Amino acid sequence: MVQFGLFGGHTIALPETRELDLLARIVVETGGVAYRCPFVSICDAPDPGPIVAWLNELAQGDFDDLILLTGEGLSRLMTVAQRTGLEEPVRRALGQVRTISRGPKPARALRSLGLRPTLFSGEPTTDGVIATLASENLSGRRIGVQLYGEEPNDKLTRFLRDAGANIRTFAPYVYVPGPDAPLIELIDRMAAGSIAAIAFTSASQVHRLWELADRLSLQTTLGQGLGRTWVAAVGPLVAAALESKGAKVDVVPDRSFFMRPLVNDLAAFLGCQARPTARP
Repeated sequence: MVQFGLFGGHTIALPETRELDLLARIVVETGGVAYRCPFVSICDAPDPGPIVAWLNELAQGDFDDLILLTGEGLSRLMTVAQRTGLEEPVRRALGQVRTISRGPKPARALRSLGLRPTLFSGEPTTDGVIATLASENLSGRRIGVQLYGEEPNDKLTRFLRDAGANIRTFAPYVYVPGPDAPLIELIDRMAAGSIAAIAFTSASQVHRLWELADRLSLQTTLGQGLGRTWVAAVGPLVAAALESKGAKVDVVPDRSFFMRPLVNDLAAFLGCQARPTARP
């Protein structure tokens, strides 16, 4: 366990949205200052029609399997089901289909409904889901895939189609960019050296930051800021998104890609740095 105060009062930028309160609390408990700067907002899909249609298909038994990539997605599905009078048939259907959970968060959402996943991906990544299903006979199976935001996840859908499955993807929520001003201030603060580290928790945050920098011609300032700020990623997918932008990633948890391991590893890393607000 990380000792209290290991962050030494350094400021950690947090672009997180869904679990910002949790992440900020962990940072503060570990002796840091949480700089809250959510990059995006999470909203219901703008057109509920496809979601209602998908829920009706689920309730009617049109699926053999359901792959849940996020707990947020299942929670929002159930909200739509409640609004449209489909809650009970959808609950029954969820208890009858084979559910595949990408890690603990979808499993937690299922447990809140009194259910458990049939198959559990120990590694909460697309590769983890594929590995979980690799030994299964998927030929002819009707599989619903709950997407991560609007990301089409070509890797997973290609694997399923190549295995002979009939798939139906759906996106119960979307990411909406937040206002520009807080991101501009963050870039300026990183360039000034007042942010010790920034902890990225989703690829959407990476894309949002670089989109703004490109649009407002802030690439040089962002580069300067990242040159003075340690960069942490919650897992390999986020790290890959950062590296695709040319960013150097200093901290990535080895196995558990969650908030607390991210903070613990970042705190341990900063505790070993002589100058945590500037790169060597």
